[in-house]
Amino acid sequence: MSASSVKGKKDDQSFLGRLGGSLVRRKKAKEVSDLQQEGKNAINAPMLPSGTDIHPEDTLLEENAERIMLDPTSRDNPKFKDLLKVLIDWINSELEEDRIIVKDLEEDCYDGQVLQKLFEKLSGKKLNVAEVTQSEIGQKQKLQTVLEAVNLLLRPHGWSVEWSVDSIHSKNLVAIVYLLVALAMHFQAAIRLPEHVSVKVVVVKKREGVLQSALVHKEVTSTTEMMMGRFERDAFDTLLDHAPDKLNVVKTSLITFVNKHLNKLNLEVTELESQFADGVYLILLMGLLEDYFVPLYNFFLTPESFDQKVHNVAFAFELMQDGGLKKPKARPEDVVNLNLKSTLRVLYNLFTNYKNSD
Repeated sequence: MSASSVKGKKDDQSFLGRLGGSLVRRKKAKEVSDLQQEGKNAINAPMLPSGTDIHPEDTLLEENAERIMLDPTSRDNPKFKDLLKVLIDWINSELEEDRIIVKDLEEDCYDGQVLQKLFEKLSGKKLNVAEVTQSEIGQKQKLQTVLEAVNLLLRPHGWSVEWSVDSIHSKNLVAIVYLLVALAMHFQAAIRLPEHVSVKVVVVKKREGVLQSALVHKEVTSTTEMMMGRFERDAFDTLLDHAPDKLNVVKTSLITFVNKHLNKLNLEVTELESQFADGVYLILLMGLLEDYFVPLYNFFLTPESFDQKVHNVAFAFELMQDGGLKKPKARPEDVVNLNLKSTLRVLYNLFTNYKNSD
């Protein structure tokens, strides 16, 4: 056989090999495409909104398993976007000393590193986990440890666990937000969470080999008072719920107490919930109780905006802690929002510690 014949045969074989490989690749690509299309057709039930991203793994669910996806319209909801921003800013503020900067909750929280640091900072407890974990197994082990500690802390206070290792690690934004909201409320974060934030999620389940979907509405935040009420039942809750007739007696006692001191500045209080809402009287009262003058440049004497009022109340809280009092259970935002129980808690704390002061 001549060299040219051999070369021609090799070229033919090479061409056939390339053709065969191309056909195999096309066949595999078509199988994958058909699988994805089959999954999309099954998932795209009448309840499924258009525009929802379908991932190949959604078609490979095990029997009776489910996957939850955030509906695109909810992702673009202004209140939900506002909630995400508040949570991101809060995390970055808490972890500033660790030089951790979160920009995207899904991408930055799924591996457990940020959640570990956040929980340790908030709780003051050190978790026994590896500092850096690149593997999926290592990440899930870290998440397992973090979430066990979180659940152990939150469950006794009535929080329903709306998150899991798999949901967090699969970057389920709703699960991540549920977890962060619970932590923020439990540790009384100095932030103002948007109230009544709801989202729509697509729940995909596999039943008898068939994918089924449904659109479900989920409430992420309710009112601040209701969320705080999960773990903050105290004497004032009992008073307002079961003995409202005695409320005026308590208010009168507190008004007498604060006026005893504010009268020195020719100031007088008649309405507890409204007159302390801008923080000015709280600051002046702390100065009188601790016998010092508070420089006017430290606060807004005539606050106009919500943020200025929050600044004043937060500053008053700092003065209380400087005076040896425990951190107030109420949030500055609650006092500014005329929340009576929050204001009563703050004033009663002062009354308990300074009732014998001249």
